[in-house]
Amino acid sequence: MLPLQAQNNAKHKYYSHTDEKKLHLSDAEWKSILPEDLYLVSRKAQTEAAFTGKYWNYTGEGTYYCAACGYTLFRSDAKFASSCGWPSFFEQENKKSIVFKDDKSHGMDRVEALCGRCGGHLGHLFDDGPEPTGKRYCMNSVSLDFEPDMKPKKK
Repeated sequence: MLPLQAQNNAKHKYYSHTDEKKLHLSDAEWKSILPEDLYLVSRKAQTEAAFTGKYWNYTGEGTYYCAACGYTLFRSDAKFASSCGWPSFFEQENKKSIVFKDDKSHGMDRVEALCGRCGGHLGHLFDDGPEPTGKRYCMNSVSLDFEPDMKPKKK
């Protein structure tokens, strides 16, 4: 049985792990196809509470996808324990997977991270991550789907 979020996403025709075509949907259409919590974060740039998301301290091996459209975002080997309360990664899967824009909301000067396919809000990018990049992609769990590797890597 698929997790509830995966069930919801599997039902809408735009969700795909292979389609790279940019999505340009109306706000009303996004609202009709996304669960409310995902809609509020992805389309309205809200933030889930720290230490509450399903992936903030998750350590499974696999791939993280945009929960709104299915686009590949991160591999688990780029995830690290940042203790900030949200899932954190030091690099994105490829140069197109995430795009950035300046975010001056809430009296802060930040860099917003958006899905490279659907433009949905994922979280923010900071310059306090580990080597080799020094970056911390601080993501909302609700904005992510995860699929485990079929055969875990041998250590």
